[in-house]
Amino acid sequence: MRTKYRQKSHHSDQNKWFHCVRCSRPIVPQAIGTEHRNHCNWCLWSKHLDDVPGDRAADCGGAMEPIAVWVRRGSDWAIIHQCRKCGELHSNRIAGDDNEIALVSLAVRAISQPPFPLEHLQLMGEPTDPGWLHPNNSNSPNP
Repeated sequence: MRTKYRQKSHHSDQNKWFHCVRCSRPIVPQAIGTEHRNHCNWCLWSKHLDDVPGDRAADCGGAMEPIAVWVRRGSDWAIIHQCRKCGELHSNRIAGDDNEIALVSLAVRAISQPPFPLEHLQLMGEPTDPGWLHPNNSNSPNP
């Protein structure tokens, strides 16, 4: 008996609407700034579908949590997603209709939740003080 090998193909699924894995909103597949929409434009969550952007070849299918944003070359922003099921990290370019408040809240998350108590920060003077950048030599701007 001969077994047919069939490569997984989801190309027909690439242009279909889908629902967000987190908030269940319907998502339009095309958007300004991206050719491979894979995240919710409202809450920024995604689903682990791709091994390479747009291939829809991943077998995991886990929910991808947006954990950070970063600035790519050319000043394009991208979202870092982490799969809740397998832990894989993916970077996805933002789309023109993404929720700006959600993007900014991701951008400031590291600053708003530092790994130390903010009370440990001590003022070293004012930026106009000559020794502000060099706390051990407050009378001279040079070390």
